[in-house]
Amino acid sequence: MNPSEARFELIAVPAPKTFPNVKTPVISDEVMTQRLKKILNALHQHKLDAVIIYADKEHGGNFEYLAGFIPRFEEALLILTADGQLSYVMGNENLKLVPHARNSGKCLHAPAFSLPNQPMDNDAPLSEVLAQAGLKNGNKIGVVGWKLFTSKLSDTQYQFDVPAFILEAIIETAGDRKKVVNATSLFISPADGARRLNTASEIAFYEFGANLASTNVMAALDQIEPGKTEKQIGHWLSADGQPGNVVMIAATGERFADACLYPSDKQIQRGDKFSLTVGFKGGLTSRAAYVVADENELPPAVADYLSALAIPYYRAVTSWLETLRPGLTGGELYQTIENVMPKEKWHWHLNPGHLVADEEWLCSPVSADSAIKLESGMIFQIDIIPSLPGYGGCSIEDTVALADATLRKELQSHFPEVWQRMETRKAYLHDVLNITVSEDVILLSNTVGYLRPFLLDKHRALVRQP
Repeated sequence: MNPSEARFELIAVPAPKTFPNVKTPVISDEVMTQRLKKILNALHQHKLDAVIIYADKEHGGNFEYLAGFIPRFEEALLILTADGQLSYVMGNENLKLVPHARNSGKCLHAPAFSLPNQPMDNDAPLSEVLAQAGLKNGNKIGVVGWKLFTSKLSDTQYQFDVPAFILEAIIETAGDRKKVVNATSLFISPADGARRLNTASEIAFYEFGANLASTNVMAALDQIEPGKTEKQIGHWLSADGQPGNVVMIAATGERFADACLYPSDKQIQRGDKFSLTVGFKGGLTSRAAYVVADENELPPAVADYLSALAIPYYRAVTSWLETLRPGLTGGELYQTIENVMPKEKWHWHLNPGHLVADEEWLCSPVSADSAIKLESGMIFQIDIIPSLPGYGGCSIEDTVALADATLRKELQSHFPEVWQRMETRKAYLHDVLNITVSEDVILLSNTVGYLRPFLLDKHRALVRQP
């Protein structure tokens, strides 16, 4: 059926099943070794003598990909040389983590990475510490930060997102500024970065976070009532002691009052617009809708919210889900949304879909005219954000992945509980919501495709009509 011809109605349906208290899988030793080999092969392909991977608490994904941990409140470097030698350069309070690294390596101390006014024992120029890791004058060194620079206006191989004092020491060690290049793409390029594709072990690990986020959001949705505070709803978003990878959102009415980003004591009012977001490693779930029971309770200026925004947005999401498949280019997926929900009218401006991992946004192969082919092992967040002037938002961001027959068989064989959850989600999507996805699409979130536009109506959701 042509997406523009599909009909959607708000009807009573059972809510999707959630899975609380799920055990956290551990990524296998074999996969951690494979990760190191992938980066070492990429290092050789790019004719680098070494890569230096920067990390801090907020920007630790590429470091963690090899180490298995992040440097909690300090900076750190992970150095990999072309001969396969690993060195961890740590501040005072993370030295004790190195013996637990998933890929073992030499432990080197850089007191300058420590918190202000801590002891500077073993203080030495950082260039000397880099030399202890095997770096030499004349080496071509790749620096790995946390983001890709994709500007067409400058030579991005010489742009860096690491602190200046670290970059200066690296350049001093190499002996030539031109010998130091940005190598973040080895990890997160959407075309060929090592982290863009996931094994069964990694998908099982990331499914934990996607399941947790969507389970918590469903619990929070059921708690929304006038008179409750944002903090009372936010309580339901945080669970199992897991650190979030985005700032939690439980916001009623106008957001950012007094520049506040976090759930506050503001009370929910009937008729408010409301936003919910929580994300963990592997997945984010987000919802935006109105605190009403039906259309009659909407503010007069947005009385047609259902037909003017919610249904067109839902049509776009269902089109995205039913289009997604391996072999599709990012440009074709982008054009699918442009055809159904033209940017000129709906004012979305980010990529309609991106890859996730430890980070909420790893990178994105989805952009206008992108020739990057979508592949088995990619984990996606649905991320279509319309902005219709005068209206509150509408959002059902969730996590799915692509898995060919081989990857699906591995998940089923080695992670049967994860696989059963995925099958339960896909059955709900097909049997209840009438959305049919490719056999190569697996669902990591429980709430994929589930939209309550009226948050005080806990029973009705938008459903495609046969």
